[in-house]
Amino acid sequence: MALVVAVDFGSTFTKAIAVDSGSGDLVARAEHRTTIDTDVMDGWHACRALLAEVDRGVENAEVLACSSAGGGLRIGVVGNEELVTAEAGRRVALSSGGRVVAVVNGGLTATSQRELRKDRPDVVLLLGGTDGGNSAVLLKATETLAKYKWRRPVVVAGNVDARAEVGEILTAADVPHVLADNVVPEIGVFAPDSARAAIREMFLKHVIGGKNLSRDPAFARMVRAATPDVVLRGVEVLAGLHGDVAVVDIGGATTDVHSVIELDPEDANLGREVVATHPVTRTVEGDLGMRWSAVPVVAAGIEAGLVADDDTIRTAAEHRHRDPSYLPDSALEASYDETLATVAATVALRRHAGRQRVVFGPGGRVIERSGKDLREVDLLVGSGGVLRHNGPEAAARILGSVGTNAREEGWLVPERAEVCVDTDYVLAGVGLLADEDPKAAEGLAAQIHGTAAAGH
Repeated sequence: MALVVAVDFGSTFTKAIAVDSGSGDLVARAEHRTTIDTDVMDGWHACRALLAEVDRGVENAEVLACSSAGGGLRIGVVGNEELVTAEAGRRVALSSGGRVVAVVNGGLTATSQRELRKDRPDVVLLLGGTDGGNSAVLLKATETLAKYKWRRPVVVAGNVDARAEVGEILTAADVPHVLADNVVPEIGVFAPDSARAAIREMFLKHVIGGKNLSRDPAFARMVRAATPDVVLRGVEVLAGLHGDVAVVDIGGATTDVHSVIELDPEDANLGREVVATHPVTRTVEGDLGMRWSAVPVVAAGIEAGLVADDDTIRTAAEHRHRDPSYLPDSALEASYDETLATVAATVALRRHAGRQRVVFGPGGRVIERSGKDLREVDLLVGSGGVLRHNGPEAAARILGSVGTNAREEGWLVPERAEVCVDTDYVLAGVGLLADEDPKAAEGLAAQIHGTAAAGH
């Protein structure tokens, strides 16, 4: 049996799985605290030793890795208009596995580039103009980066008619860059794939080594992409097996939602969006988390009518914020964690999906819709420690609550999905294997399947 090992260098834990490269069967799994304080490879070596206790073949296996250690991938977006290029750039950055740390609208000036530097993006995504349109703002932003000696990598994904000139300016100023296709070639069209690939290239070439996470050159050889980028690729594989899929990953600081759905052409551009909805989407909610972000979770739950405005839950949230390593020591404390997780999952899915409303105007009844319609999602997958470690009953309650009052309030969240939990944390492994060993990726993904009806 030939093995392949998939490793995720996470911000808190390094997780590794050994997979049969023929069938995709999970052979062994291990995890260790991410050793950011010494060398991230120390955590991997500890995981490898644990995997080898199950199967010595691990020692000679191919190793594929992803990473969000050291803060992950920080992306700054520079675009023209907030509702067009800047919004498109934000979506590209998120779907590429990055965390958007800055969005600059209206191009780039001396002042705004100084503010951008303060946000310390690892990569700048530079956008502007539709193909054949006005390129003045894009060129001005390029000249600003060159003039002020920008040295962090830049991905250019604006008006292709200006691409050659932009490249010449950046090359002359020694600004590291990659030229990609326009993410908004025309109004109402969203084409992220070329820019996503360019961001991944920059992540591997500049960011992984630049964070000084390891002195071992093997680390850079192992890493294929940022972890959220890989997970989204894994969700694509899962969707190939099950149909429309959404994944909600509840962490200590953020809650991520990934979705892959087949868009209804008639619904794709309902509402006021000038950047088309894309089948493959990731969003990150930085105010929804189980520990560092527990206090704003309560605030979001009260605002949404999901929890009562009660000092007890506020106190529990404040305790978790002050002590992020806290583990519940009673049934009551476990119930507070379940409440926080329910709010985080529900609000994150609502923000990702958006809502619809009926408007009556001169032309009669009109449906306005914002976001991405997830009502027909076939499989809703939960991830995160609160779902993996508290048993299937708690997970079913948390995920089964996301549809509460959704239809009455117009939220486009899953209504009749099967739900399950990625208990062995294999989605990152599926994503890592997807292009290297598609058969094994599908076999591994097949181990994730629904267990209960949600949305009732």
